[in-house]
Amino acid sequence: MPYINIKVTDERVTQEQKYQLIQGATQLVVDILNKDPKTTHVIIDEIPIENWGVDGKQYLGTKK
Repeated sequence: MPYINIKVTDERVTQEQKYQLIQGATQLVVDILNKDPKTTHVIIDEIPIENWGVDGKQYLGTKK
């Protein structure tokens, strides 16, 4: 049973984009690992932008 965890910053990820991420990630494990989509779980975690860091610095991008 595949478990896929996608982490993104919480900067306006739309329901349609989440749908596409879930569909695409599921299809990827079906195509590459020959897994059953009915047992493939996809979780999307939206991380507050102030809890994200890059290059040793806190990322303070513009939150819209």
